Amino acid sequence: MLRGGVLNGLSRASGQRHRRLMSVWKDVPKGPEDAILGVTIAYNKDENPKKINLGVGAYRDDNGKPFVLSSVRAAEARIQSEKRPMEYLPVIGDKEFLSNSLKLAFTEDNEFLKNDLIASIQALSGTGACRLGAEFISRFHKSSTGMPLVLMPSPTWANHPGIFRDGGCEVGKYRYYDPDSCGFDLEGCVEDLKSAPVGSVVLLHACAHNPTGVDPTMDQWEVLSETIKRAGLLPFFDMAYQGFTSGSLDIDAGAVRKFVEDGHRVMLAQSFSKNFGLYGHRLGTLSMLTDSDKEKMAIESQLKILARTIWSNPPIQGSRIVNEVFKDNSFYNSWTEEMSRMANRIIDMRKQLSDKLVELKNPRDWSHITRQKGMFCYSGLSPAQVEAMKEQFSVYLISSGRISMAGVTSANVEHLATAMDAVTK
Repeated sequence: MLRGGVLNGLSRASGQRHRRLMSVWKDVPKGPEDAILGVTIAYNKDENPKKINLGVGAYRDDNGKPFVLSSVRAAEARIQSEKRPMEYLPVIGDKEFLSNSLKLAFTEDNEFLKNDLIASIQALSGTGACRLGAEFISRFHKSSTGMPLVLMPSPTWANHPGIFRDGGCEVGKYRYYDPDSCGFDLEGCVEDLKSAPVGSVVLLHACAHNPTGVDPTMDQWEVLSETIKRAGLLPFFDMAYQGFTSGSLDIDAGAVRKFVEDGHRVMLAQSFSKNFGLYGHRLGTLSMLTDSDKEKMAIESQLKILARTIWSNPPIQGSRIVNEVFKDNSFYNSWTEEMSRMANRIIDMRKQLSDKLVELKNPRDWSHITRQKGMFCYSGLSPAQVEAMKEQFSVYLISSGRISMAGVTSANVEHLATAMDAVTK
């Protein structure tokens, strides 16, 4: 038998070892809360029946409810009835879906598409497409400074800097939003792009700029295209809202197609979360224009290697839904009609909000509300005014003053206008 002293010694040693094991992660700091999550938490705790949540970045109908497109439901039902297998997709994704994605972005008549010179891969929505693009850039594309530099509009989607930085890229900024006009700073943007290191990647929002809702006009896109070409920069478009911005697939893809026509070898991240309402299916595409079969095959081989270590195989159901909608004319027509209806509801809410503020004889110029496009509106409200709206009217939005127009409805637009009027007079 072991003596008590020995047992106690073993027990103490075991306890010390256990404590060391338990404290492996003791130095991990708590990360900051997501700003939008914080808005939603505060909104949920509020008991005011007139409360409004303007932070959520997902479409809501005029009753403030999540909306599923009937074309998506019909396609989903057909797929379910056929009892298809649930095997892995190839690492590159569903080839039929990739073909549909490229047609949607570039049109069937695009010469690169007709000649099979677009490298593409299915990704986990736009976020995954951007991250995969960042990983690819960090390995295979360098600027004149020797570092893979990605220049982003100021401001940009809050997730963009982290995506590209964690993907191995250096991140910089170029001027974009003009707070005085609540519009586009073309002069500052062009000046910054002209002085960028040769070979830098320029991140561009194809339409419905997040968070400002400020999009260049087609004339301004022409200036940007020429500036970027002369400066020797690589355009990377993030297109999360095609068809969901104006209601037209062609109008919303206009900037991307213009750059392709002008000879740019664009990179493109696409998302199907908004225009198909497939938020939870995480469906997207990353594509790159190439100049030869050899180049295309080499790029796709590297994209597959990168994807294999991140998500291995993409999810299958969302791509099946999109394919079903594309191959059935009744589904496709229903989809484009509903997509246009969603876009037009947001456009109408912009007009109603602007009109209400005019009716209230607010001294500010609110015309930027209708000039801006897409789901988000950069209101021009200060952090103090945002806080006052929350405290006095139970209207919740993030401190930058960004409004999610999907949260504005016929039932609450007057309350929102009253709150905005009160805090800005």
